[in-house]
Amino acid sequence: MDTQLTARQLHKLADLMEQGQMSETGARALGKVLSYEADVARGQLAQLKSDLAAYESKYKISSRDFFARFQAGETDDRMEYVEWASLYQMALNLEKRIELLGGVVSA
Repeated sequence: MDTQLTARQLHKLADLMEQGQMSETGARALGKVLSYEADVARGQLAQLKSDLAAYESKYKISSRDFFARFQAGETDDRMEYVEWASLYQMALNLEKRIELLGGVVSA
């Protein structure tokens, strides 16, 4: 994906919207794209939460509490802990992404 090209295209859309020149069809299409992205992120988050639940069950600690201990250096660096911490960080990032996308009202 060419992020510079995408950024330029998004700027063009923003300019059109600011000038009141965006068609209703274009606005609906944009809303659908954002809704789709949110749906994809929700699906990914559901899978991550399932993976995190397996760790939580195995170690009898919430991922949030584990992650705080991991970041504080209170755990060892076994590969399973590194993976758990990575999955939790990915889940946090997806939650932020969903929150950002959820703020967009689709037409």
